[in-house]
Amino acid sequence: MAGIYIHIPFCKQRCLYCAFYSSTLHSKQQEYCDALCREIIMRRNYIIGIIDTVYFGGGTPSTLTREQLQKILGTIKENYRLSPSAEITIEANPDDLTPEYLATLRSLSFNRLSMGIQSFDDAQLKAIGRRHTAERARQAVKDARTAGFENISIDLMFALPSSTSAQWQESIKQAIELRPTHISAYNLTYEEETPLYKALQQGKIEAVDEEENLKQFEILIEQLAAAGYRHYEISNFALPGYESRHNSSYWHDIPYLGCGAAAHSYNGESRSWNISDIKTYIEGINNGAPFSEVEQLTTAEQYNDAILTRLRTADGVPSDWMRKKFGDKLTDYMLRNAAPHIAAGRLKEDNGILSLTREGLFVSDAIIRDLIYVE
Repeated sequence: MAGIYIHIPFCKQRCLYCAFYSSTLHSKQQEYCDALCREIIMRRNYIIGIIDTVYFGGGTPSTLTREQLQKILGTIKENYRLSPSAEITIEANPDDLTPEYLATLRSLSFNRLSMGIQSFDDAQLKAIGRRHTAERARQAVKDARTAGFENISIDLMFALPSSTSAQWQESIKQAIELRPTHISAYNLTYEEETPLYKALQQGKIEAVDEEENLKQFEILIEQLAAAGYRHYEISNFALPGYESRHNSSYWHDIPYLGCGAAAHSYNGESRSWNISDIKTYIEGINNGAPFSEVEQLTTAEQYNDAILTRLRTADGVPSDWMRKKFGDKLTDYMLRNAAPHIAAGRLKEDNGILSLTREGLFVSDAIIRDLIYVE
């Protein structure tokens, strides 16, 4: 099994916190989609086997028209072996999800919707540059169900500027009331060069302190667990059977092809990534010479990738799998460096599987750093 990621870099407006590659250059949208389809064809031999997941991310894929989406999906289906039960996801902004557009998405075989809501507090939404309101988000989820979407994921963000635990609890409560099948919840980070970072540096906004940040994360875990959501990855929660199959492939060493500007690919032995510029990307594809870079991975780098991804999941890191794939030296290194964290209750080892404990979730970055191999 393998996955395909399609990067749609267009946004109607940039969110103030966003450091991902995106653009408001909509005059290039059709030309970009045409080039994207050419890349999909050009790279059809990158991964071999059945495609189990397709993911349209961005940017804001819901800025595309029916015709553009139909052409991209059609090109994938014509050039790859798509599983009959493939998970096909599209990220969307609530503002774009009219009943008519939702009906279009369902008719095009999208069966999973990932909605960027971030907060159910209108003042917070305005502060981070989101273009929808809380009511619009609630209505979009309801309309998506009416349109036939059973698998709906929503994104939330905690530790927003000057936010309180009470505000965060209310956002989680409203999210649970909508009963999405999946919730991704991310800690706001202030990335350099973003407007939000500059506002922080200028003293125009105030970041929450570490204690409040951790408290909001703990509230998230407790409220979602009580509502029946499984905490299957540090930032991801799902009702039973609704874990994201596409994102899970990233965490479990499954190859994937990434098409589009700034998209990354992984085939088990190397990583590659396309240039983060729409115009240059289009030029390269049209000339048959994509502007991309490739990095061949050493065994140690593959080991580090496994630690970075697998340890984030509830499934953890199987020692037998690590030993078979990376050998005794690196596996013993992992277990040796994990020992102090096991003794302190931050890691646990059950049936040869190393995983984070509840306490370990709060210091996962430090634990992962300790297990990373440095030559």
